Amino acid sequence: MSTDIVFRSAIELCAALRSRELSAREVTEAHLEQIERVNPAVNAVVTLVAERALEEADAADARIASGAEVGALHGLPVLHKDTHATAGVRTTHGSLVFADNVPDQDELIVARERGAGAISLGKTNTPEFAAGSHTFNQVFGATHNPFDLSRSPGGSSGGAAAALACGLAPLADGSDMGGSLRNPASFCNVVGLRPSPGRVPTWPAVSAWSTLSVQGPMARTVADVALLLSVIAGPTDRSPIALGDPGSTFAGPLERELAGLRIAWSPDLGGAVAVDAEVRGIVAAQASVFESLGCVVEQACIDFDGADEVFRTLRGIQFEANLGGLRDTSPDLLKDSIIWNVDEGRRLSGADVARAQRLHTELFHRARLFFERFDALVLPVSQVPPFDGSMEYPTEVDGVAQDNYLDWMRSAYFVSVLGNPALSVPAGFTAGGLPVGIQIVGAHRRDLTVLQIGHAFEQATRWSDHHPSIATA
Repeated sequence: MSTDIVFRSAIELCAALRSRELSAREVTEAHLEQIERVNPAVNAVVTLVAERALEEADAADARIASGAEVGALHGLPVLHKDTHATAGVRTTHGSLVFADNVPDQDELIVARERGAGAISLGKTNTPEFAAGSHTFNQVFGATHNPFDLSRSPGGSSGGAAAALACGLAPLADGSDMGGSLRNPASFCNVVGLRPSPGRVPTWPAVSAWSTLSVQGPMARTVADVALLLSVIAGPTDRSPIALGDPGSTFAGPLERELAGLRIAWSPDLGGAVAVDAEVRGIVAAQASVFESLGCVVEQACIDFDGADEVFRTLRGIQFEANLGGLRDTSPDLLKDSIIWNVDEGRRLSGADVARAQRLHTELFHRARLFFERFDALVLPVSQVPPFDGSMEYPTEVDGVAQDNYLDWMRSAYFVSVLGNPALSVPAGFTAGGLPVGIQIVGAHRRDLTVLQIGHAFEQATRWSDHHPSIATA
């Protein structure tokens, strides 16, 4: 059965492909069969390039048979978020404006994956222009949570998360401004890393100096996330904020001794946000897991004062820069929240931007001092479990009204403005069987430490071993 292959980890598949226990064609065919069987129910993969994928698989098999060197992702099927440009493959951004758009070149993250030997299966669903943490659009419709088809898979990398949970691919890429790699990972019981800005350089980019939106890896395990990061990370002269560390930094084993590490945890970001009672309880219960690993655990949190204003100001600037032109030329083709975001950016004054810069700097230094005391901060990823998919966003969290579609995502986007690496790792299920993740936040540019801590937590709990019945039946 295809499930014998599709739920192997990417690292296991890499070993099987290199030893030629499995061929790239076998692995690709297994994932294509799983997509054919499961995707109609979840609507995670929206553009499939099956014939091209099989041709690439045959070429990969011929290459390894010849004795030639192969890349780190040799023969591994991958899926790309539909906001990432793919040469010769439809890239819609979930928007009617780009419904027929076919780029003529890959963007950098895709080019690096393909250059490492990955086989592209196609594109995953996203909300329009990746705006919002619920995946639906007018081009392809809604993606459904594989653990409960009536629920949201999160977003904006919701198609990627649902696909991974269902074994449609072992690896997927995504992006994250306000939680778009972490929120869907939490909702779908997979792993998503928001890397440090510049860790995964973005090209092309309209706002090349911005640190708010990043691209990054998703997978079913932390080690697989690190594998993909090792390929997509690394310097380039095409991004002014690209970090100089090579991707190979993340290619080695993640095992490390955690005894003595100082872990702070907070179920509600120090009281800064409302959090569903079940989510609070699941996050609080993880303190004992870190204690069992030898960590020194303390309830504490960064002071996130000003984070909301900083995020909304920077977000407004970025939406105006990226989508202001479309707001003027094609407003009838844009959803209301896109227009609202652009207009929020246009309402900003120079004084507003200057104030946000001051607050942002103050927040950075408070976080810097906090991480002199602690090695990591553990938080909820999302303030709610997966919500009703017929809603655009939760209008209430723990009895507190949410005024707009951003309010309920503060537990993720407060962390975005820090610029620190943050990992979403499966941490349990609600009484109703819905996944909940924890967010492990590290010190400035300590991506590897975050991955090592997340890996140890994952190995101790094994929540990532739980797959949705729709994908295994």
